[in-house]
Amino acid sequence: MRALFERALTAAGLHVVDGGKLWAAYREFEQALLIAMEENSKDVKDKQVDRIRNLFRRQLSVPLSDIDSTLQDYKFWEEQQGVVIGNDIDHLAGLPSNVISAYKKALQMYNARAGYEEKVARGKHADTELFQNYLSYINFEESSGDPARVQILYERAITEFPVANDLWLSYTQYLDSNLKVPSIIKSVYAIAVRNCPWVEALWAKYMLALERFDASEEELSAVFERSLHCGFPNPNEYLDLFLVRADGLRRQIMKMDEISKSSYLAQLRETFQRAAEYLSSHLNYTDQFLHLHAYWARLEYQLGGDLEAARGVWESLIKTCGGMLEVWQGYINMELSAGNISEARAIYKKCYSRRFKGSGSEICESWLRFEREYGSLDDLDRAITKVTPRLKELRLFQQQQETKSHEIVGPSPIGQKDDITKSVTKEKATYQASSKLSNSLQASNKRKTGVGFNDRKDQFKRKKGAHGKGLSSVTPNKGGELGLSNNDGKDRDTVSRELVHGEAYQQTEVANLNSVEQPVYTDQCTAFLSNLSFEVTDEQLRQFFSDTGGVMAIRLLRDRFSGKPRGLAYIDFQNEEKLSAAVEKNRQTLLGKKVSIARSNPKQSKREQPGRGRIAGGRGGRALSGRGSDTRTDERRGSSAQSAPTAVSNQQKGHVKLTGSNTFAMPRNVARTARPLGWGVKDNRSNDAEETPKSNEEFRKFLLKS
Repeated sequence: MRALFERALTAAGLHVVDGGKLWAAYREFEQALLIAMEENSKDVKDKQVDRIRNLFRRQLSVPLSDIDSTLQDYKFWEEQQGVVIGNDIDHLAGLPSNVISAYKKALQMYNARAGYEEKVARGKHADTELFQNYLSYINFEESSGDPARVQILYERAITEFPVANDLWLSYTQYLDSNLKVPSIIKSVYAIAVRNCPWVEALWAKYMLALERFDASEEELSAVFERSLHCGFPNPNEYLDLFLVRADGLRRQIMKMDEISKSSYLAQLRETFQRAAEYLSSHLNYTDQFLHLHAYWARLEYQLGGDLEAARGVWESLIKTCGGMLEVWQGYINMELSAGNISEARAIYKKCYSRRFKGSGSEICESWLRFEREYGSLDDLDRAITKVTPRLKELRLFQQQQETKSHEIVGPSPIGQKDDITKSVTKEKATYQASSKLSNSLQASNKRKTGVGFNDRKDQFKRKKGAHGKGLSSVTPNKGGELGLSNNDGKDRDTVSRELVHGEAYQQTEVANLNSVEQPVYTDQCTAFLSNLSFEVTDEQLRQFFSDTGGVMAIRLLRDRFSGKPRGLAYIDFQNEEKLSAAVEKNRQTLLGKKVSIARSNPKQSKREQPGRGRIAGGRGGRALSGRGSDTRTDERRGSSAQSAPTAVSNQQKGHVKLTGSNTFAMPRNVARTARPLGWGVKDNRSNDAEETPKSNEEFRKFLLKS
């Protein structure tokens, strides 16, 4: 029982608030043993008294919240044993000097921690504030340098926040660096991966800790297999687990002799094969996938001594990622490190004519440099003979691309190059803003002429300031069409053509009709960040990417209604190199949260299908008409528009107005007030002139006569 109490004191005896309960229970147990002892066993009773006295003095040296009451209990117990402690001048008189100094030090330590204990008291603060208070308390204890007290405080924080992954990562890191007790570290990692199985870093550190304390291969393999079934969201996390497992096997093989390492080599090869099969669909054509195969091939050659197996690794990678220049260069470098010049030359002959990302001339230049350093003069001449036509082809293709881009932008003085580029970007934005309206008008005039679709001029060649005046308001006029103002003497067709070209499109404003430039984000070199803290700012993000550099713009996304942060952001970088370096910071911690960073890959917008455009105020897509339109259509539209006021007045009088091509079936009492098709405003027919309704017999005779 005494050993159990000692274990309990080691585990929680330093708890500032509740640790005194364990000490009190331990003292009560020892005092009960003293009372139960017989009177004749004086030596045994003296030993028990000394044991209780030492227990009191040990407790007085620990900074606990009930340290004052413990001192009073100790004085009372000593009086029972015939020893008086304290007087009117000094309440510690009669105690040994070492006990007095330990008590004063413990009291001072408690006073330094009383404020922190008040902040971490449960029920007085919100969870977020409580979590931050625990972190501050932990930092204070770490500065004091007592690992046991730091561990107790971490255990208290974990009890309050059992699924806080950042807290677990910090706790395990502290144990690995400072405590280094195998039994404690193993148990902490086992609980950590059970509470937060979605944190890949905990599994990786768990395997490293097991290897550090010489765990068995069965235990390591079991933890690795458990980690693969946790469903991590990022394939890079699975890649890291596979690499941690491969690193451990490599270190084990390096300690073994040639006879006993064959089984570990088989496990290492199986680990790489599983990683390649699982990650091929997720990390294909990436540097991480290339690094995995390069590492695999190097271990096959260096540890296993099997060059053919290493070549097989590179050949399998070429089948899936043969379009990466780095794959071929890695294969060639392995052959050069092995001294196989002819094999390296054969690889150059296989890949020099392939098309790679970039200019494509890098592999040709690399081959020529290889022949200059390793080959003979004849080898160099043969390489030049093969490479020269390929280089000419690449230069011609590059010149064609430059010519096309030059034709789009147009020649300009050096000082005006940036201004023209900005102008072209602005014109493109204006053209895109009016594309929906253009599609709508094209649908309404699909078989008509005079709108001006065939003779549309290039938007980018329009003179500066050539914005014409267009729509005065989008409301129907007496003719039944959209109201177009003929400002500056322009006819309706001219205004319609300008409307189609996007030069004068505005629905609500009348005074200023210049097109408003909207920001256009292409996300060509952009990173997408998620799981951000809601308190993060642009400056904090710039500081987070200060080591990579190249941050051009930051866009923090907010809710369009409430304006609150959504924890998402887009960050534009200067070039691909800076973007790749930024993506490497994936899952790093910012403001207490692991930030997910990925390359932005926006979906391509669907092209507008002709005939689906709509203009505000019209439902049939026939609000505008140009020259050469159908005359009867115009007449029908005009007559229906002219009769609109009459219809409104008839409705106000209690009559019903029916329109359309099926008015022959209207009731007779409605037909008396309804106007037939084609009846204009000028046809003022009185009700007296209307024909008297015929009977059925008269109607039969009328049909037989005809």
